[in-house]
Amino acid sequence: MGGKNFIVDPHQIDYSKIVADLEAIRGVNAQRGAMEQLTAIVYDDAEQNICIGYRDTTNDEFWCAGHMPGMPLMPGVIMCEAAAQICSFHSRRNDLLGCEVMGFGGLDNVRFRGMVLPGDRLTIVLQVTKLRRGRMLICHFQAFASSTLVCEGEIRAVPLPIDELHKKIAAAE
Repeated sequence: MGGKNFIVDPHQIDYSKIVADLEAIRGVNAQRGAMEQLTAIVYDDAEQNICIGYRDTTNDEFWCAGHMPGMPLMPGVIMCEAAAQICSFHSRRNDLLGCEVMGFGGLDNVRFRGMVLPGDRLTIVLQVTKLRRGRMLICHFQAFASSTLVCEGEIRAVPLPIDELHKKIAAAE
């Protein structure tokens, strides 16, 4: 466990022990294509409710051309989306919320503290801080590029009413 108020000290993360690769993540999370923000999960502990994953960025990211021209920076909202996907993976894999699909319920106290550039590995460390099964999950997350803290905050996840969503989609078609 961490020093300097880290959930886990970024220097102590073992990237050689892959818990879930991209295909395994796809078996849990629904995002596909440009919305997939995880490369692998390297730690998932249901007792401590800590999950660690990463995204290896490239020059081919959809955001490179426009954010910002000549100086591509990973948008903060993408960092938060990566944290949300770690949250979803951990919750679904360990059946924390007891739901089929979960969504963003909110973000609190988010701070951006550094940059993520193409070629960087964005590592997200997440810890559950509050759980109300079937209602809400709150997690603290920290994101690192190398060992530099680039983003942190709290993410709230809520179960989505999947049956209602399917009905609305069917009615719209």
